[in-house]
Amino acid sequence: MDVTVAGRPGCVLQRTFSWPDTSRSHSESAKTCREPLYLLSIDRYAKDLGFGIFFPDAIHASDSLYDATVSDGDCKLRVTIHPGLNPLVERNELRCGCQLRNVTFSRVIGLEGRNEGDGCPTYRVMNLEVDVEAGFDAGLKTLCGIDIDVLPWFGLEGHNRPSLLPLRARRSSYLPMWNNQDYYGEMWKDTAPIKPIANSESDSGEDTEDLQPTVTLREVKQAFLSRSRVISGILIVRILQKSRLFYYGKAERNCECPYKAMFEVADRSGQATMVLWNTLCMDWYRFVHPGCTLRLARYRVKESYNSRTGVKAKDDIEISLNSRNPSADISLIPKADVLPQWHLPHAPYTFYCGKEIFTCPVGSTCDVIGLVVFVGRPERTRNKDTQGVELWEYRWLQLEDGTTEQPVMVKLFSTSQPEMHSNIHPMAILVCTNVQLMRVSPDRATSFQYLTNTSLTQMYCTGSGHHSTMPYRRLRPVRQFIQWLQTVDENRVLGRAVIGGFFSCPPLPVSLEKYMRERNGEPGLVTGVELMREAEKLQYRESRTFAVQATVSAVSHARSGEQEGCSALANWTAQLPSTSSAYSRVPVTHPSPPSSVTLSPRSPRLRVRQGTLGSGKSAKRKLFHAAEPPRKRLALPLHSQQTDPEEDADREDFSLWDASMEFLDKTEEDESDDDDEEDSGSTASFTTARGSPSGPGSPHKPALGLARAASETIPRQFCPQRRVVQTAAVGLQPGHLQATLPRGKLDTFGPAECYDGHYTLTLRALSDGVTVDALFLPGSPGNLHWRPYPHPHNNSWEAILCHGSFSPSAPPPTPSDLIAMATQLTGQRLVCVLEACQLGCGRVEVVLTRAFPLRD
Repeated sequence: MDVTVAGRPGCVLQRTFSWPDTSRSHSESAKTCREPLYLLSIDRYAKDLGFGIFFPDAIHASDSLYDATVSDGDCKLRVTIHPGLNPLVERNELRCGCQLRNVTFSRVIGLEGRNEGDGCPTYRVMNLEVDVEAGFDAGLKTLCGIDIDVLPWFGLEGHNRPSLLPLRARRSSYLPMWNNQDYYGEMWKDTAPIKPIANSESDSGEDTEDLQPTVTLREVKQAFLSRSRVISGILIVRILQKSRLFYYGKAERNCECPYKAMFEVADRSGQATMVLWNTLCMDWYRFVHPGCTLRLARYRVKESYNSRTGVKAKDDIEISLNSRNPSADISLIPKADVLPQWHLPHAPYTFYCGKEIFTCPVGSTCDVIGLVVFVGRPERTRNKDTQGVELWEYRWLQLEDGTTEQPVMVKLFSTSQPEMHSNIHPMAILVCTNVQLMRVSPDRATSFQYLTNTSLTQMYCTGSGHHSTMPYRRLRPVRQFIQWLQTVDENRVLGRAVIGGFFSCPPLPVSLEKYMRERNGEPGLVTGVELMREAEKLQYRESRTFAVQATVSAVSHARSGEQEGCSALANWTAQLPSTSSAYSRVPVTHPSPPSSVTLSPRSPRLRVRQGTLGSGKSAKRKLFHAAEPPRKRLALPLHSQQTDPEEDADREDFSLWDASMEFLDKTEEDESDDDDEEDSGSTASFTTARGSPSGPGSPHKPALGLARAASETIPRQFCPQRRVVQTAAVGLQPGHLQATLPRGKLDTFGPAECYDGHYTLTLRALSDGVTVDALFLPGSPGNLHWRPYPHPHNNSWEAILCHGSFSPSAPPPTPSDLIAMATQLTGQRLVCVLEACQLGCGRVEVVLTRAFPLRD
């Protein structure tokens, strides 16, 4: 027999809503829950024209609304977050697993949401407090051992559940939490929809089961352009290219499913653009790919978008497919049923190897395949095409293909393939199609290349199952890459495989004049107060670059979370490191919980493991790599960090050989040895106190930045046996508790070899005295991750700050030597280029990438 909420006397929500109503208004009832509640999920969607009815006092709030699920451990309740609380969500302070107190609920009588018909009451949260003292893992610890999926819904009986559509807007699905380019939710189908019974009065006049084309793209195009007649027969086309999703939802429009997707399609007569609109995107987008063959009927023919806007286009027409006016008839034709006499063209590919990419003209579009050796943390940036309103998610990748010593850099934005993007990891084989070459020249003698998205970019990664089915696997460049891959020493690649951490690319110029010319209309210098104000506006993982005039008041070096040495430039007199200094800076840290809750990838049920989290060990600096050892087929070593029992259950053997098998027809077994072990040595560090960061008489802490590198700042050594958990730990905050990891999980992975500590420079703005703690991560010789700028210099502080790195032609100074040289910065006025990134939970990472001296 099902237990109802009413039968649970300890239910906090039941007691809260059973209290007498003290509201003075007859139209609104407000109740405040003083006891702790926990946030189980949070979902985002765009507001519509009805927004002002539900929230008349928040007309000028952001364009997003958030629905959430809260629980007291006995039942669950769906609520809508008041738009005035949106900044807490956007800065990732209100996040899954957090503990809430003093939550004020409000239910407006007579203004119910779109889903009140399911019988489940919904409320608005007008106010709340995030209990930071309870820790960000409070919900994980409190609800461990509880299957939250079977908790009853407040107001419903038995196993009934509320509708999962947005509560306060007429939208057909929720949006991804952190971007608008991906699909999200159960409404997006991953299999072909069941075909309805054909309408005998179809526009084509043909039997819809007839697979023979009755018209070609050329005939359709000629008829449309001549305006003589309209041809609407059956088209048989093959998909050549696929675009990302385009979301065009606006607050002033009530379109329930504002999506479109574009495909380049062709038959034996020509090529055209096919456009899926609205709900057809939800029905078809996920599982149609380049190489698929479609049967189309009841479509509309339009002039292509580029032609309408005056842009020269290769396609003059669009085949428009919508769910109404008319309702399009789409069928996916299996490969076995595709007839040779249709003469459908194959999907075109233009693969360039790394060596060829560096010689291509700027703007060239190509396809690339490579072995992933670095996966950056996801970050977000504002899209200039949308007046800075929309945030785009991206990450940096480094690929190798054996044709050049320089890695192929890829700045990969979302391609509407969220499952693949969230599972990209080092040691995987990655294929990116339709990427564009960009080139940056910081000076006349130096240029840096990288690839980035076009609207038609798609990516395919090891483990997704696509490599074995895609047409490109039989192409010569792909087969040559696979042959090279089978000669690679896996352990040597694994030694430099890196995931996460701060990464900046392409490098900036080394002169102030060149840097200011390349600002491209962006604001030049900001004051300290303006820097603080703009940093407060940053949303979660949003990154922006600022330039401010400042002096350096203190320098320190830390390694593996411990302060190693420092120099305070008070009264413009250097103070060498001393352990007897009276002032010491308190690092910004968060205590680890006594127990950590972990989630099994195979089960939504929460589990608990007692004990402390393992900490990563220091990596030794290697200035120059030794000669390449003889090639060996070795098993990937297991890291020494503590792991979770359920992670052990989900471990899988991993090798490049197995990955390459996705491209081949026959499978072969990989050979392995287990005779290599990870170097367990560590480098000792020394700790000293610091001088006042703001000079004498100013003991207050800096107004912006972190004194120590955050967990998200430090790059991690890739752990292939725990790649699922590690990839999730590096990723963005999920919107559901089942996918949430304990906050300290990232620290169970050791730092990468490329990380040899960081410098912290305390800057004082010349304009208003605002102090900023800026991290400095200089590139160094032999560091394949943070590569030094190629121009030699004398390794003085001025040269190091201008180049953002040590000299590539000489061993870098030790941290203690560089700290002792800090007197070179005495009284030096600098233009400091800072990259600020909102890491969530009130933490803003500030990294100094360049500092140019100001000349009199």
